[in-house]
Amino acid sequence: MKKDIPNLKVEDVAIAIVPRNIEDDLWDSYLINFKKEEIRNVLINSRGYGEKNGDQVKTTVLRHFFELVQRETVIQIEPIQTKLFSLTNEYWLSFSFDGNIYDKKYVFVRGSIDESHFTKIPLLDRKGVMIR
Repeated sequence: MKKDIPNLKVEDVAIAIVPRNIEDDLWDSYLINFKKEEIRNVLINSRGYGEKNGDQVKTTVLRHFFELVQRETVIQIEPIQTKLFSLTNEYWLSFSFDGNIYDKKYVFVRGSIDESHFTKIPLLDRKGVMIR
């Protein structure tokens, strides 16, 4: 039954999108584990979707698996082209921690991946956009 499934909140894990260079067409997405402990069996699905020139657009779903992400560390997920910033970009994260499975959707809405939303990304020591 639904009441028997624990409602576990993802904490201390973030997704960040950071430019390689401001002039570059490729940026990088990162998984950041702020926890004091490792997380395991990390699965990340990424996709983009939205409207462009009046047409509905969807990108390919990309899947990434990391068996282990050490505590307080950053792992590069994938590059992302700036032309995709006009779409909503979604990262669906699932991992096991402390004997439980957690999942969370990180959604970068259209236009949110922009210098005006930059923050300093801890553990990476660079500026970018982050959802925690």
